[in-house]
Amino acid sequence: MQTVVITGGTDGLGKGLALHYLREGARVIAVGSTPAKGEAFLSEAADSNRATFLRADLTSVRAAMDLIATLEDICPTVDKLILCAQRYRLFGPRTTTHEGFEHSFALAYLSRHILSHGLRKLLEPAPWPVVMNVGTPGVPLGRIHWDDPQLVRRYSGTKATLQSFRANDLLGVAFAALYPDTPIRYIGYNPGVVSTGMPAQLPRPIRPVAKASFAVFATSVTKAVVPMTDLLDDPPGDPFTAYRAKRRLALSGPAFDRDAALRLHHLTRDLLDAAAPGPS
Repeated sequence: MQTVVITGGTDGLGKGLALHYLREGARVIAVGSTPAKGEAFLSEAADSNRATFLRADLTSVRAAMDLIATLEDICPTVDKLILCAQRYRLFGPRTTTHEGFEHSFALAYLSRHILSHGLRKLLEPAPWPVVMNVGTPGVPLGRIHWDDPQLVRRYSGTKATLQSFRANDLLGVAFAALYPDTPIRYIGYNPGVVSTGMPAQLPRPIRPVAKASFAVFATSVTKAVVPMTDLLDDPPGDPFTAYRAKRRLALSGPAFDRDAALRLHHLTRDLLDAAAPGPS
């Protein structure tokens, strides 16, 4: 029986993928921060004996590390790790976690870095291990602010969100470069515009417009998960690939620069060591 771990697995695309793999007979571990959504997911699960909800606030480094320890206790292996957890903060003041990280950097990038590397030993023994990092590869917006990655100066929510997306592109590149002999296939995936709860995270004045736009232009979750599961079930042979829906992207340009990817990896390790010394 396959084991599928999904962060953000109680809502939107993550939940759609979780329910799909339950129907396929897999053991599914959905990770989320909201108990009510976890209970709703379990109530929809076709077989509660194969569905697990783990509560974790992935803005926290400690919580991400504790999640790894929990998974090591309950899973002999993990076949698929799908990273969907995200909460957009495009507007409003800069906020930090209790460990001092800017919110978007912590949730949308740092947790994915920790889980990608930290779960490698559970993934590698699986027959066809895959990590799918759901973000925005192929979108030429945003950059890494090397001199101020926490955006202490000149913060904006949009700038922080776009930086986290670009960091995830480089995360996949660095993962493949650091572990050239790993059997894990790492996929950066951009699903396009999907009909999820994202508009509800926006400020009230623009929320109705966003909801109306999504109703017209967005793909349903049911349709959006199809190309994702195709890739997850039959991953490409290359160590790292990036897709926008069904289209494979060329790994060229600054978004996938190997030197920048390794630079970001080492910068991230330094930040983690400064915040919580020891293995992470």
